[in-house]
Amino acid sequence: MSIGYLALVLHAHLPFVRHPESDYVLEEEWLFEAITETYIPLIQMFEGLKRDGIDFKLTMSLTPPLVSMLLDPLLQERYNEHLAKLEELAEMEIDRNQFNGHLKYLAEHYAQEFNQVRHTWEAYGGNLIKAFKQFFDSNNLEIITCGATHGYFPLMKMYPQAVWAQIKVACEHYEQTFGCPPNGIWLPECGYYDGVERMLADAGLRYFLTDGHGILYGRPRPRFGTYAPVFTTSGVAAFARDHESSQQVWSSEVGYPGSPEYREFYRDLGWDAEYDYIKPYIMPNGQRKNVGIKYHKITGRGLGLSDKQLYDPYWARQKASENAGNFMYNRARQVEHLYSIMQRKPIIVSPYDAELFGHWWYEGPWFLDYLFRKTWHDQHSYSMTHMADYLREHPTQQVIHPAQSSWGYKGFHEYWLNETNSWIYPHLHKAAERMIELSRREATDELETRALNQAARELLLAQSSDWAFIMRTGTMVPYAVRRTRSHLMRFQKLYEDVLQGKIDSGWLEKVEAIDNIFPAINYRVYRPL
Repeated sequence: MSIGYLALVLHAHLPFVRHPESDYVLEEEWLFEAITETYIPLIQMFEGLKRDGIDFKLTMSLTPPLVSMLLDPLLQERYNEHLAKLEELAEMEIDRNQFNGHLKYLAEHYAQEFNQVRHTWEAYGGNLIKAFKQFFDSNNLEIITCGATHGYFPLMKMYPQAVWAQIKVACEHYEQTFGCPPNGIWLPECGYYDGVERMLADAGLRYFLTDGHGILYGRPRPRFGTYAPVFTTSGVAAFARDHESSQQVWSSEVGYPGSPEYREFYRDLGWDAEYDYIKPYIMPNGQRKNVGIKYHKITGRGLGLSDKQLYDPYWARQKASENAGNFMYNRARQVEHLYSIMQRKPIIVSPYDAELFGHWWYEGPWFLDYLFRKTWHDQHSYSMTHMADYLREHPTQQVIHPAQSSWGYKGFHEYWLNETNSWIYPHLHKAAERMIELSRREATDELETRALNQAARELLLAQSSDWAFIMRTGTMVPYAVRRTRSHLMRFQKLYEDVLQGKIDSGWLEKVEAIDNIFPAINYRVYRPL
């Protein structure tokens, strides 16, 4: 019998990036890279575990924008073309490096990998949600929801209707996708503020995730720290992130992904290859970009990219196995220590961005595969669980008021509100006020209903926390600014057209085709609570 639990949580999210109006937009490749390097490797891992009789337990949040993109026929078709180019390039690399044994070995590794990705992609008819759902149906995968467009709730709280719309639209979208309501929600960026739990309860949600200090600074102090969930006064449970297990994977100083044997993310064939050779595989305007074939390993700290040594997947896989064993050992000792103090079974909640596994840390899916297998065969101190299952088995918990918090830099809101992005909030707040005003209207005909629903979509898309995040990180800033402005401008035109009774049906049809998320949305969701 185990004396504790481990709940692994992967937060799978990307902003809604879909541009039918253009033949090529670089940012659509965020999705394509994640499919190749994270989502399909995870599905392949799940299949292997099931095949070998390992009853694994993993929780994933699949956010509404990500689900919408994975189900979108246009993006499925474009991914198909993207993968075909990768396959073609890998075969060319085998020929190009036929007299360099190590590079030929790596090119063959990538060719085989892309071939396996193709096989999985076609096995599900390009519908990865179907793949995830089969593991959800077998209770190996607990799928939870998120804010409708990953809006940052603490910076929207002055407009409760706007927060409610993010929650309600997400829950409805989840039910339309998976055929049942969600049990839990990943608060976007783990951003919690006092009072949001009442809306979560009204939406039928049973639990949410928060950062550790959100519970530790709660009132009264939690008796079991972050190693047991707490109930809020609304009856919704809060699970807190465990700092120790997070640091072992996340930290750039002591985390596993920094091991010298692992693949170097920042050196890529798209920049290394001769220009004329790589030109068909980079951007149509001739600009270089990452193509996803990387031949070098991290090698050591402080080395320049030109000093990196060649990568070897064999030794990287061995390191992933070693790291997984270390993680398992540490969790077992942690559980034993906590159980001796608490005299009840602790639960260690370890949440990570899903894209860390495979995209940023190439060996991450191998690490998870080894971890599930070693946990199943090599230890008896803890068992893996879903948070919904844990609550069913342990329905009595302490009641506290959690503290305002996030899992961002310094633990509060400063990453999404600072000198780089503060300009967006007056506009977002004014748009929220106007959407609440529009929600009180009774549409006079179908055209006005469509315009009001599209206004709701544009506001939700403008509220995505990704744009403020990108402005703060300093990467792809023009795109984030352009997306924020375009959604706000479209919203403003719709607002004015509705009030004036002069809706441009042709323009509305074009915007509906571009920003086609949440086809079943009802603008009345913004009506005052």
